[in-house]
Amino acid sequence: MKVTDLALSGVKLIEPTYYEDYRGYFCETYSQRTLAEYGIDDLFVQDNHSLTRDKGTIRGIHCQREPIAQGKLVRCTRGRIRDYAVDLRADSPTYKKWLCMELSEQNRRQLWLPPGFGHAFLSLEDNCEVQYKATAFYAPELECTVSWRDPEIGIDWGVEDPILSAKDAAARPLKEQHLCFTMEQEVRK
Repeated sequence: MKVTDLALSGVKLIEPTYYEDYRGYFCETYSQRTLAEYGIDDLFVQDNHSLTRDKGTIRGIHCQREPIAQGKLVRCTRGRIRDYAVDLRADSPTYKKWLCMELSEQNRRQLWLPPGFGHAFLSLEDNCEVQYKATAFYAPELECTVSWRDPEIGIDWGVEDPILSAKDAAARPLKEQHLCFTMEQEVRK
């Protein structure tokens, strides 16, 4: 695997090595030992799989509050998405900054978002399947959705009229949320 640090501290691009021949391919999509060498030594406790039927759908910006914030290792196994990481750690020099990476079944990339980051994606094709590993079990009482059009975050989605769930459409801006993420939490884990 090739692991690259990105512009937001803790967020990493992971590119598995694929071994291909006339039969198809083989790869390791996850190796605890290899990722630990790059500082990702979190324990994954849950795998999630979503299907987004329509191009132009935004899912997010989602996170889970403390005390059981989730880190996510995200990949797109069918179609193409723009995957977004938003730094929600109030004491971070990149607080409210975001980055995006295209993830697709063709490029086979994965994105690691540690706890303290919001996650979102935009489907670039119909019928996108996204799978991700999470470091904490889903806790609906701690779920948080930040508005996809929050002006303080200012994501350029590249789509004028996205398809949204009712929950994502009604989400409030970050300044109205009660998030308590800090960089110190990453060090304490």
